[in-house]
Amino acid sequence: MSKVSDLIADVKLAREQYLSYASKFSEEEASWKPSPEKWNLIEITEHLYWAEHGGILGMWRTLYAIRDGKHEKTVESKFKNFTIQQIIDQTWQPKEKVPAVAAPRMGGTLVFWRHALASLQAILNSFGNDLKDEELRIQAHPHPISGPMDFQQRLEFLAFHLRRHHGQANELRKA
Repeated sequence: MSKVSDLIADVKLAREQYLSYASKFSEEEASWKPSPEKWNLIEITEHLYWAEHGGILGMWRTLYAIRDGKHEKTVESKFKNFTIQQIIDQTWQPKEKVPAVAAPRMGGTLVFWRHALASLQAILNSFGNDLKDEELRIQAHPHPISGPMDFQQRLEFLAFHLRRHHGQANELRKA
């Protein structure tokens, strides 16, 4: 199996775990907020959709721009060879503000956002079929909070992000 395939498989596993856990919530439970400033499960799931949607689109757009010579191909960055956890540790605040493009904004039902989030796996699989292992360490588009990341780090971030919000969903369940 290629490195790209391994990374895509890890995102798939994180997604399946999150969606399986989220499916245990009723719509009423999913809309409950422990406080006005905290997100409920519907909002978390909508956020995951928008963040990943934008991440995949940005990666694919950047990959094609590099291949077409319209974007600089570079492997240098201040985070070269860092793990995603090292990048997060250096760039995120304890209570990070979500970029507007990834903020929940439409509302709706948990069942809708679960299916929307699940649908991104097919798109990610197609991107993974397009991306070559030798392109993983090329700089992708910057993350809105963390800044420069290569394609491998961007894929690692997708899995990290799903797991991070799985933990938040678990905290909601406990509350």
